[in-house]
Amino acid sequence: MLAFALVSLIIFVFLRDWRSTVIPLLAIPVSIISAFFIMYIADFSINVLTLLGLVLAIGLVVDDAIIVLENIYSKVEEGMSPIEAAREGSNEIYFAVISTTITLVAVFLPILFLGGLTGRLFKEFAIVVAGSVTVSAFVALTLTPMMSAYLLKSGTSHNWLYKKTEPWFVSMNNAYARSLSAFMKVRWLGIVLLLVSFGVAFWLAPKLPSELAPLEDRSMVGLAVMAPEGTSYESMEQSMKEIGNFVSDSIPDLNQERTYTAVAAAGGTLAQPVNGGFQWIFLKEPKDRKSGLTQQQIFMKLVGASQKFRNVLIIPIQLPTIGGYGNTQPVQYVVQAPDLKALIDIMPKLMGEVSGNKKLVFADADFKINRPEISISIDRQRAAQLGISTQAIGQTLQLALSSRRYGYFIHNDRQYEVIGQLDREDRSAPYDLKSLYLKSGSGQMVSLDNLTKQNEGISPPAIYRYNQSYSATISATPAAGVSLGEAIQELDKITSKELPKGFSTALAGQSRDYSESSSSLIFAFIFAIVLIYLVLAAQFESLVDPFIILLTVPMALTGALLSLWFTDQTVNIFSQIGIIMLIGLITKNGILIVEFANQSKESGTSTFEAAKIAAVSRFRPILMTTLAMIFGTLPIALSLGTASGSRQSLGIVVVGGLIFAGVLTLYVIPSIYSYLSRPHKKRKEDGNAPVVEEALEHTH
Repeated sequence: MLAFALVSLIIFVFLRDWRSTVIPLLAIPVSIISAFFIMYIADFSINVLTLLGLVLAIGLVVDDAIIVLENIYSKVEEGMSPIEAAREGSNEIYFAVISTTITLVAVFLPILFLGGLTGRLFKEFAIVVAGSVTVSAFVALTLTPMMSAYLLKSGTSHNWLYKKTEPWFVSMNNAYARSLSAFMKVRWLGIVLLLVSFGVAFWLAPKLPSELAPLEDRSMVGLAVMAPEGTSYESMEQSMKEIGNFVSDSIPDLNQERTYTAVAAAGGTLAQPVNGGFQWIFLKEPKDRKSGLTQQQIFMKLVGASQKFRNVLIIPIQLPTIGGYGNTQPVQYVVQAPDLKALIDIMPKLMGEVSGNKKLVFADADFKINRPEISISIDRQRAAQLGISTQAIGQTLQLALSSRRYGYFIHNDRQYEVIGQLDREDRSAPYDLKSLYLKSGSGQMVSLDNLTKQNEGISPPAIYRYNQSYSATISATPAAGVSLGEAIQELDKITSKELPKGFSTALAGQSRDYSESSSSLIFAFIFAIVLIYLVLAAQFESLVDPFIILLTVPMALTGALLSLWFTDQTVNIFSQIGIIMLIGLITKNGILIVEFANQSKESGTSTFEAAKIAAVSRFRPILMTTLAMIFGTLPIALSLGTASGSRQSLGIVVVGGLIFAGVLTLYVIPSIYSYLSRPHKKRKEDGNAPVVEEALEHTH
């Protein structure tokens, strides 16, 4: 609703007439309702990403209608009848409308073919936006001319607001015309600006922190607790009670009804029976917290308190926005070894390097050689002399220590298991074997410790495999101010230095999702540019014009990266989708200028003059459509709403890229066009060629 209100305001500010404002605004409900129908046909749900697509679509679907209306309106101002202006104005602009729409839809095509997490997440988003934009083009070429023919009035005097503000708009247009004329005298600066844009983007891209997705305030934090191997269940239960009491006493704004503790909690690599546990901490909703603390601030408080408890390792965890699990750390780095001995030899040294790295905290590995064990060997010769079989010795140990289930019994309508095992006090120490007796062949009772030998040692609690290789997964959390991408780079540096030949590495969990999404979105970005170039080449019947239009992309990319840098945002799955969207959004401006310049050249104007005429005559519609897209995306960029934080970077990228590239496009594209464009053959539809001079006269 806020996006709709802002877009309506922008259109009214430029048109200053309710009749003219209603015409493009009708494209919004028609396109949005059509998008719901597309969702229904495709069996999509109304969810966070489809709603995000609809919010973005509000700023996009009015663009085509604005372009058509502005062209028709200018002809009505020149004295044409509304019906004649509607016919002629829409005929002039239809090629640019179709080109811009196909371009924007083509941007989303690569996203549909992405696999993995990114493909699953953004398939619905892409179809919703592309579908609504396609409908908006149809509306712009049918409903908009029809409504313009009947709602616009020729020969009527303008209202008070229009008369007061029009001189300002005219002076703004003339100021741009003068500045463009001055710029075209030093038009080589356009090439310099392009090169500077490339350079800034190339320099800034690796410096920005990267992650899968920004964390949202889910009102939930977890504490994974690990005790040394060999810790008893009773000891672990006592430790978890202490941690639970600490949480209840020192963490504000708890939702006590949902906060709970689990002992010997299986699942993930952080909590293993019986020396593991998990403490789920549920908070009140952000608006209900009296302390005013965010989830991140409470998380940092728990990080500081994690050293207070002895004999246990406490790892605070936040639930990731996308991918991963709530009981694993963000960094999951798999080391694969050629054999078990090599893995045992390298892990202590490797973990020493990882633990000493300041960019990683709570570093831990699932493969440890730390479980204390006692191996019992049978003195077979002595057992044979006494007439006791090894089978009898094994059965005695099993019955005493293995907690074997013998059956069930029912008491008070409840079923219970019958488990055979010595009491805890009779099986907690090695010398308790003296209390176990077997009957010898002569009928005498013999203590079990007379028939066995005990050897103390250590062993791994579990042996893991990854891709059929012996493996160890290193888990860690990026330190404060360190992104997930930087943390993975640090582990890459350590392993490249420490691991000998025969070892390999891989990513798991949230880290793997991050790596796959980054590589797939880079592919989508390149594929989108290639696809748009081919589409525009077919539409313009030229290899040069699409190249000129696509020169808007590096400027948009630079603007997007600068906006992320200024707002301390990260490069993540949402900001990358925003950058891909920018390709389609910003090329609209280039298409309008190049298409109008081509029409101007066909009427006999030189390439240099055609570039200036096209830019000046298209200045107002470009400004209006760009501001409509910016203000339509502004609610996302400002992160309005409790759960919109993760999508904020998408809005920031779109707004920043449009502002930066929108300004530069108005100067760079005409200058590059004047250098690269060649004379065109006239189109077959010469009867529909516009009178460019008339449009220019109206603009002035």
